[in-house]
Amino acid sequence: MDTERHWQDARSRVFVEFGLTPRPGFAERAKGVHYIECGSLMAGESGKPQLADDMTRALLRHFMALVAEDPVTMPGAAALVRLAARHIPLAVASNCPLDVVESSLSRVGLLGCFAHVVVAGDGLLPKPHPDVYATAVRLCGVRPEDAMAVEDSVTGVESARRAGMRVLGVGPRPADEKADRADLWLRTLADPELQAWAQAWADGTA
Repeated sequence: MDTERHWQDARSRVFVEFGLTPRPGFAERAKGVHYIECGSLMAGESGKPQLADDMTRALLRHFMALVAEDPVTMPGAAALVRLAARHIPLAVASNCPLDVVESSLSRVGLLGCFAHVVVAGDGLLPKPHPDVYATAVRLCGVRPEDAMAVEDSVTGVESARRAGMRVLGVGPRPADEKADRADLWLRTLADPELQAWAQAWADGTA
């Protein structure tokens, strides 16, 4: 799901709502960060740490409204997910709240493709900790080294790497040197070479 766009818009709305301005480069620092930690980061960087709880609640409120309005899949994602789901177990490992993940996937017709949905909370630390990915791999019944994560943030890449997985980065490659932790970066999941590889692998001809 293209949730990062909605998180970015939600963060912008919160700053406007509270009459605050983030420091330069905030968007990149906040990318992939769990929303509770992001609320604290927003308040701290604005010089208003006492507003952390209020900004966190506002962030989630704006984000959920944006997702409900416009749940969007990344280009090429739906086809890739449906193809892979016919052959291997798939799981979601997310920093988003469970109801947001499930409702978003349901609205675009992909929820049934995933055997498991794992989110931070209930003892699982958010990315960049490995907890959500380690749990997802275990539930899928595979070894971490035999699994691949698809990520669009260095926070997510770090999480998957710590869980022992290979990682495909998607979207504009971040300037952060931690982006090198991914095995490969592609601008889109609609990349013809990726789609052809997935189809050949599914057909047993790769």
